[in-house]
Amino acid sequence: MAETERAAFAAGCFWGVEAYFRRVKGVVRTTAGYSGGTTKNPSYEQVCGEGTGHAESVLVEYDPSIVSYERLLYHFWKIHDPTQVDRQGNDVGSQYGSAIFTHSEEQREAAERSKAELERSGRYRTPVATKIEPASEFWRAEEYHQDYLTQNPGGYCHVDLSSVD
Repeated sequence: MAETERAAFAAGCFWGVEAYFRRVKGVVRTTAGYSGGTTKNPSYEQVCGEGTGHAESVLVEYDPSIVSYERLLYHFWKIHDPTQVDRQGNDVGSQYGSAIFTHSEEQREAAERSKAELERSGRYRTPVATKIEPASEFWRAEEYHQDYLTQNPGGYCHVDLSSVD
């Protein structure tokens, strides 16, 4: 197996974000979890209570010989509205904020560059609210959240899963 790299994104409810990235060619594994906060090993209930500082996030393990980090950023921007603060679709709360958690200086630079390009594009009338932060501890969500939309095909999802290209 080729050497893989990691990327982490928060773009609203992790069910749809995880399902979308799992369909991207070159993605080897996705994991739903929590990032960006201070509470160690938080539960879903704690994160929903908004006291942890964590966002629902997806850890993406990918093969950089097949898909670039920049291409993953393209997909990240495509699947949510990065101008919304602490919400996506019907989901409201700080756990649904938009964030990129970078694992290297190269990822940080690429994320900052792609955010600046999006802001210059005029695609949105309001500023991009996405946070770009160094990745901290990623906490795996409870097992029932993993691959949720495959197990629950009628589950709510703000992401258009048919738009993977």
